[in-house]
Amino acid sequence: NEGKEIVIIDNFSNSKPEVLDKIKQITGKDFKFYEMDYSNKEELNKVFTENKIDAVLNFAGYKAVGESVKKPIEYYTNNISGALVLLDTMKKYGVNELREMYLSFFESKGHLRMKSFSLVPKNDNSLLLINSGMAPLKPYFTGQEVPPRRRVTTCQKCIRTGDIENVGKTARHGTFFEMLGNFSFGDYFKTEAIHWTWEFLTDVVGLDPDRLYPSVYQDDDEAFDIWNKQIGIDSSRIFRFGKEDNFWEHGAGPCGPCSEVYYDRGEKYGCGKPGCTVGCDCDRYMEVWNNVFTQFNNDGHNNYTELEQKNIDTGMGLERLAVVVQDVDSIFDVDTIKALRDKVCDMAHVTYLEDPKKDVSIRLITDHIRSVTFMTSDGIVPSNEGRGYVLRRLLRRAARHGRLLGIKGKFLSELAKTVIEVSEDAYPEVSSLQNWQIQLLRFRRTHILNLERRRNISSTRSKRKRKASIRL
Repeated sequence: NEGKEIVIIDNFSNSKPEVLDKIKQITGKDFKFYEMDYSNKEELNKVFTENKIDAVLNFAGYKAVGESVKKPIEYYTNNISGALVLLDTMKKYGVNELREMYLSFFESKGHLRMKSFSLVPKNDNSLLLINSGMAPLKPYFTGQEVPPRRRVTTCQKCIRTGDIENVGKTARHGTFFEMLGNFSFGDYFKTEAIHWTWEFLTDVVGLDPDRLYPSVYQDDDEAFDIWNKQIGIDSSRIFRFGKEDNFWEHGAGPCGPCSEVYYDRGEKYGCGKPGCTVGCDCDRYMEVWNNVFTQFNNDGHNNYTELEQKNIDTGMGLERLAVVVQDVDSIFDVDTIKALRDKVCDMAHVTYLEDPKKDVSIRLITDHIRSVTFMTSDGIVPSNEGRGYVLRRLLRRAARHGRLLGIKGKFLSELAKTVIEVSEDAYPEVSSLQNWQIQLLRFRRTHILNLERRRNISSTRSKRKRKASIRL
């Protein structure tokens, strides 16, 4: 208001200069600034008394339930007759920003940042391709190898093809994704893992705590109490689920309960059913974080004993987090993937979401070219077996759907350049092999179209000759 002095109390952290400059720009006034911890009630009271504060602008962007911000809001409510205004200042961070924020955050917690491992598993015949953040770290969890540090953080490129037939048909499914992870090998455990989960999601990213819902394994009272008594989440907002949902194990060996965090995206993504809540199959409540507490050993007969060395295995899909932060419908709408999706539309001279059949092809090509680009950058080449066959199948499907959209020329190689542009800062390997990689995609596109032509010709021949023709 005219004539009022502005007093700012906050622990702005790294965003302080940007926020203060913005306030000065908007108000055109100088102000007093106190950098302090919200929870220091004595100092808070001193500042309020000295400055005769009669209104508050809360830049947290939410009514927080965490003690660090809950205390001043209670103080404002009890001691000030003026207004309490909540300003939503959460930035819609890009995929590349979120990745860096996560890795930097856990570096600040003593973790060693390690670059993504290759998609080709090392000394692990159980996998064709790396499909999770912890997969390349298994030797550290099992004790076969000594980790470079007991705390590690990564953003791991992953590929899963179990639902490949659904890719494109829905906006949920994809083959390529990035998995953020923080890992502890016998160092910290549940308390630190849960506290850092909450700190990153609310304080660093700025998600509304009132829209976050933790889940725990049904018998994990320790995790429940940490969420309830230490973080301050009301017990009615913490969900207990059974083994199928919140207990990780794979036959004999190390295993343990999970604690996930769900984000409420709002009614527009819900199913409309009266009982819709966390655990519903609709798109309203999206899982954004999963802490696995590896604390037991299964002898293979469901007899569990406590592990001497307990571990933390955290997984958070980067694209999923971006969906929440950017408030978009699906992974195909987040900034880096949308750039690729838009490139496909430009090539096909179509508009996304105008024709459901074309949308299937748009999404499929957008997803598959990401997998293809990263697989070839890791040295995988098309073949008739193993991971080479996976690559061949992805190429074949992408080329066929390009033809369905009417795209002319060697479009896969051009799309790969877009993948490289949005990914090379985090994954320099995608550009280091760019020349041969692009040539490979050009060759495969031509080869696939030739096979299509031969198949069409063969369809007019006799049944005997058709059996001998090449089928895709």
